[in-house]
Parts: sequence; structure tokens; C-alpha cells
Amino acid sequence: WKCKALIDVEFSERLETIEGRAFWCCSRLEHIAIPLKRDLFEIDVDMFDMYTQFHGCDQLVKVDLVGGIHKTVSSLHMESWRSEMEEEINRINQVLPNTPEKTAALKQWMDSVIDKMDHYKAEHHRYVKEAVTLLELALWKA
Repeated sequence: WKCKALIDVEFSERLETIEGRAFWCCSRLEHIAIPLKRDLFEIDVDMFDMYTQFHGCDQLVKVDLVGGIHKTVSSLHMESWRSEMEEEINRINQVLPNTPEKTAALKQWMDSVIDKMDHYKAEHHRYVKEAVTLLELALWKA
């Protein structure tokens, strides 16, 4: 809250939530490292149900993800899936410098990354299930 010296913050993947106004007007904050979680940001009911965690953090331009997301992306079945996920993860660092509502942009981006990852995981499981079925049929015929 109104910290003038804070430039960089790195959280553990165990972080559950960031409450409203947690970094309100930390004017020098440039970089955060956070876990990828859908409900990481709490709505600030005292501020008209807005996301206010990084309000006034105009210098916030870089976000990194902590935790196992990068390992998960690298293990995706198709190269095109890996490339698309890496692009989506990196997109926030292109958008954030020109975005006045930092927390809303972060929340939307996190939801998009999670949705895309869920889609590719489902596709991966579908391909594995199909391969197992084909293998079972081949063994049955043998």
C-alpha cells in the first residue's frame, strides 16, 4: 500500500489470493512473479466490486509465472500447442505497459491462459485415449 521503494515482488506458488489494494499506488513496482490461479485476485467490495490490487502501479510492465506451468507447457504433445501457450503466457508483457487497469488485465490474461491450458490438456487426454484404444485393438487382433 503506497510503498515508494518496492520495485520487484516474487510470490511462492503456494500463494492463495492477493487482496484488494494490496499494492495500491506502489508507484515504482515494475515486476511481479505470481502463480497461475483463477481466483488469485479478490474483488474489492469497498471499491465498487473492482479488482484494485495494482491500482496506481503505472510502472508495472513485467509479469512472470511461478510454479509448474512452464513444465506443463513443455510436456504438451504438439509443438504448435507449446508455441501457442508460450505466446499466450508472454502476451501479458506486451499488453501490460499500455494498460491503465493492471489488475483487470492480469485477471483476464490468467483466465485466458488457464482456459487454453485446460483445452490442450483435454485434447492431450483425448489423443492418449485414442492411442490406447488403437493399441488394445492391435493387441486383440494379434
